[in-house]
Amino acid sequence: MSNQSTFSQVKESIFPTLEQYVPIVARVHGENHPEFHEVHRLFNAIIEKTQAAGSEKLDLNEEFTQLRAVSNDYTVPDDVCESYEAVYQMLAEADKAYQD
Repeated sequence: MSNQSTFSQVKESIFPTLEQYVPIVARVHGENHPEFHEVHRLFNAIIEKTQAAGSEKLDLNEEFTQLRAVSNDYTVPDDVCESYEAVYQMLAEADKAYQD
C-alpha cells in the first residue's frame, strides 16, 4: 500500500478527533505549555493544506518536521491530561503514516 493511501486512511480516522482535541488542549494547557500553541498552528496548517490539495499529492514535510521539533518528537510532558497525550499519539501516527 502506498504512503499516500495509508496517510489518507489515518487522516480520515483521526483528523476529526484531532480537530476537536487540539483547540481544547491549547486552551487548557497553553499557559503552562506555550509550545502547544505552535502545535495548534501547525496542525491547522496541515488541515488547510490537506483540504486545498484535494486529490493532489501533499507536501507536509515542513509541517511535520516543525511538529517533531516543537514537541520534542511528540514527548508528552509529565503534567498534562490524557487528551494532550492522545493528541501527541495521533499526531505521531499521522506523521509516521505520512513518512512511510
